[in-house]
Amino acid sequence: MRAQSSATATSPIAVAAPGRERPGFGTLLAALGVVAFSLTFPATAWGLEGFGPWSLVAVRSVLAAVIAGTALLVLRVPPPARRHWPGLAVVGAGVVLGFPLLTTLALETSTTAHAAVVVGLLPLTTALFSALRVGTRPSRTFWIAALAGAAAVLAFTVQQSGGALTTADLYLFAALLVCAAGYTEGGRLARVMPGWQVIGWALVLCLPLTVPVAAFALAQEPVHLTAHSVTGLLWVAAGSQFVGLVVWYRGMAAIGIPKASQLQLAQPLLTLVWSVLLLGEHLTVAAPLTAAAVLVCIAVTQRSRG
Repeated sequence: MRAQSSATATSPIAVAAPGRERPGFGTLLAALGVVAFSLTFPATAWGLEGFGPWSLVAVRSVLAAVIAGTALLVLRVPPPARRHWPGLAVVGAGVVLGFPLLTTLALETSTTAHAAVVVGLLPLTTALFSALRVGTRPSRTFWIAALAGAAAVLAFTVQQSGGALTTADLYLFAALLVCAAGYTEGGRLARVMPGWQVIGWALVLCLPLTVPVAAFALAQEPVHLTAHSVTGLLWVAAGSQFVGLVVWYRGMAAIGIPKASQLQLAQPLLTLVWSVLLLGEHLTVAAPLTAAAVLVCIAVTQRSRG
C-alpha cells in the first residue's frame, strides 16, 4: 500500500494540510492506518468462515463502493477528467478486484502468517513497477536490497511448501503483480487528485461489475452468517479499503511521507501477531525471521531510492 502514500494533501476528508495536525497526533493517525491494513488477512480468514471467496470479494467491494460513493456525493466531489479514467480502471483492476480476489483464494488453503510474509514484498514490487512506469532510477543499493528481499521470500515459500510452490503461493505472487500495478497507477493519479478520491472513484467504477457478481455469487455459494464472518466482511469493506486509507492519508500529511512509510514497515509483522491472537495460528520460526529480513530490505530501499 505504499503507492497510496503519494497522495496529495488537499482533500478535506482524507488529509489535513501539513502542519495543522500536531506531529504526535499525525503519527497516531498513520499508525492506526497501518493497524487497519495489517488486519486485512485475519479479517478475510474470518469472512471465509461464512462466505465463499467470490461472494466475500464482491460484497466487500460493493460495500466499500457505497461508503466511498456516499462520501463523494456528500462532499460534492466532481468526477475526474476523462483522461484519468483509464488509470482508475487499472487501480480498480489491481486494488479493488485483483488483489482481494487472489489473496482471498490463497487464504482458502494458506495461513494468514504465510500470506503476510509473501505479501510483505508488496512495497518492493510496487517500487519495481514504479521504476518501469514512471521512469525512476533507483540506486544500485536499492536493487540489491530488493533482490535480497525477493530471494528471502522465495526461499521461505519453497521451504514451507516442501520444495515446490503451491497454488496458494501462485495466487499470492500474482496478487503482488496486479496490486503493484494498481498502486503504481494510483500513485501517479494521486499527484493530481487526493488519494482517497483515487480509490473512491476506482470503487465506484467497478460497481457495474461487482454488483452483478455479488448477486450471482451469493446465489451460488453457501452463506453462513456468524459473528466472525460478518465482522470480517465489514472490516475488509469499511476498515481496510476505506476508513484505514482516510486516517493513513491524514497522518501522512501531518508527519510526511518518509516517516509514514517507516511506520508501514511494521505491517507484515503486525499481521503475524494478529494471526496468532485472532486465529490461533502457530508460527514457524521461519515466518517471523523472513518477515524481519524483508523489513530490513525494505528499510534499506527506503533510504536508497533517491
